[in-house]
This record gives sequence, structure tokens and C-alpha cells, in this order.
Amino acid sequence: MSARGPILVDARGHRCPVPSLKLRRAMEGLGPAVQLTLLATDGMARIDVPWLMTEIGGRMIGIEEADGVLSLTVETPAAPTG
Repeated sequence: MSARGPILVDARGHRCPVPSLKLRRAMEGLGPAVQLTLLATDGMARIDVPWLMTEIGGRMIGIEEADGVLSLTVETPAAPTG
């Protein structure tokens, strides 16, 4: 994570599967253990984003909701060991 905090991915107003696709695209080319926060208004992101993190080996850090906006913080997969 940079000193400025997580990378922000704004998918408010988009419906499934666009928020997850935007997040996945934002993660492309990033190094290991980089944090991103997805902003989404579609409640399906609560299901889709954890599933995506499991699929790619990333980590779900947290989900918060305020004023109808979900903030889902994730971390890119760790560097391979060995």
C-alpha cells in the first residue's frame, strides 16, 4: 500500500458484474499486497468481490456501508514464494 492509502476504484451506479470487472481491471499489473477500495452501490458486490478475491488469491480486508455506498477494501495476491 502506498503512503496515500488504497487505490480507489469508483463503480457507483453500475450493476453486477461491472463493479467486479472494474476492480479486476484496476488490479492488473499491480504488485503483490497492494490495497484497493471499490466503491459500489449494487449490493451484489458484497457477494461478487469476496468471490473474486478467492478466485485470484487476493485478500478481502473489509466491507463498510454508508449512505447506500459499499466500500470494499481488498489486497492483491501476495508474491509467490519458493
